[in-house]
Amino acid sequence: MFNRHFRALGVVGMLTAATVLPACDSADTSSAGPLSTFAGASTEDHPEWSEYTFTLGDNGGDGSEELAKVTGVFDNAPYKVKFARFDFGPPLVQAAATGEIDLGYVGTVPPISGAATQYGFKIVATQHGADPTRAAENIIVPKDSAIQTLSDLKGKKLAIPQGSSAHGLALLAVKSVGLTPQDVEFVFLDPAAGAAAFKNGKVDAWSIWNPQSAIAVRDGARIIAKGLPPIDQVNNYYVATDKSLNDPKRRAALADVLTRISKLFDWAQKNPEEYAKAIAKETGVPIEDARATVEAYPFAVGPVTSEDVAAEQALADAFFEAGELPKSVDVAGITDNLLPDDFDITKQG
Repeated sequence: MFNRHFRALGVVGMLTAATVLPACDSADTSSAGPLSTFAGASTEDHPEWSEYTFTLGDNGGDGSEELAKVTGVFDNAPYKVKFARFDFGPPLVQAAATGEIDLGYVGTVPPISGAATQYGFKIVATQHGADPTRAAENIIVPKDSAIQTLSDLKGKKLAIPQGSSAHGLALLAVKSVGLTPQDVEFVFLDPAAGAAAFKNGKVDAWSIWNPQSAIAVRDGARIIAKGLPPIDQVNNYYVATDKSLNDPKRRAALADVLTRISKLFDWAQKNPEEYAKAIAKETGVPIEDARATVEAYPFAVGPVTSEDVAAEQALADAFFEAGELPKSVDVAGITDNLLPDDFDITKQG
């Protein structure tokens, strides 16, 4: 989820410049967590998997690494996992494309921008928003701003993390009131730079996700557009590298990884305080902002549906029509489900 002057070549530059923070190996088994006996695949069933280490992309501190330690969800896994953290989605997609990570989740736009430059990855699962009235990202303005509606953005500066889901929200939001990107000055800034510009009055509005949105609102900012249908999807997507997907044995093991991640987040949302603590620990945000993040976006991990593909295709078409992509994207062509169509994590062991 990130910044603008991109149009193909700019995106590539930002992707290759991304820094991946080092992380620990799979969760510590010294104390059993609530999911330490989760009935995933076993070493007995797949002894060859003991040679595998999967790198999981963490998009901006989603709590997954800390939750893995707390829950022990990978304790009995017949492979190792490690985590790599990214500030937002496009660099994560680049890492999946090159095989630097095996699996990670991103917002709605990074898979589209990645596919437009023919990177080697696929969309393999969806974080389906469980409440269509709750938004994980918003367009916000300062508390004393004269801007009251999206129409008031005409001629104003709107900070956006380019190539991110917040970029998609901004594009479709202004389109919904008859404006174009030429009517609004999109200022492409990464999340940290966007926060500074918004706080210092260098921009008039900001399209951004939580916890940044929640923090700004806590400090007095106002929401003028929520990231909800019809101008935004209440979904995120998991992407995986073709290098793992195209190897039958690694693919099967990666499906087990994704099943465990699904179980981890199912547990986290049933234990929201622990979830918030994990996010706060990973990101350094106050616990109240982490709680707001958890509350804002309830979800369940599941397979990519035909409705998901249609929604992504509509977004891809909107980006292409706006001149934001160098080529059109066939979303179905970059989709490769790792989970069965009838997958239901609540029925897993």
